[in-house]
Amino acid sequence: MRSLAVFAAALVVTASAAAALPKAGVFLPGRSLGGIRLDESAAGVRAALGHSYGVCSACATTTWYFTYKKFDQHGLAVELTGGRVSAVYTLWQPSGWRAAKGLRLGVVEAQLTTSTGPLVSVVCPGYDARVADGSRARSVYYVLQGKLWGFGLLRAHANPCR
Repeated sequence: MRSLAVFAAALVVTASAAAALPKAGVFLPGRSLGGIRLDESAAGVRAALGHSYGVCSACATTTWYFTYKKFDQHGLAVELTGGRVSAVYTLWQPSGWRAAKGLRLGVVEAQLTTSTGPLVSVVCPGYDARVADGSRARSVYYVLQGKLWGFGLLRAHANPCR
């Protein structure tokens, strides 16, 4: 019986250790960002990323900020509508993050368009968003001063300016 209790405790520790923001997140356009998918439940987000997150108090939508350490600006934001993921996007420019085809944050804009093909440009205050629309999701590439700054996955046709 004692062995069973030790094994169960080890599983709990392993599960909670696995639930964290990935050091090198991957963007799968139209599908997921950092392992988070649109319409995923809040419980699913917590299971994947853990319970250590900040909550935006000034946001119109419930928004959780998962960062690498407390008060750090680099990480991932998850917006929830009705308890389900309605948007997920990188915060600042977390190092090591890339798109499925190897496109890394920080590349110059010309490399972005070579890798993704044609994108629609949306001008936001202080930065630009390059978007590709699918039937259910909008993939967003955030550009700041001519370089790829972040990734985003939003519901189809949602405003990419965050």
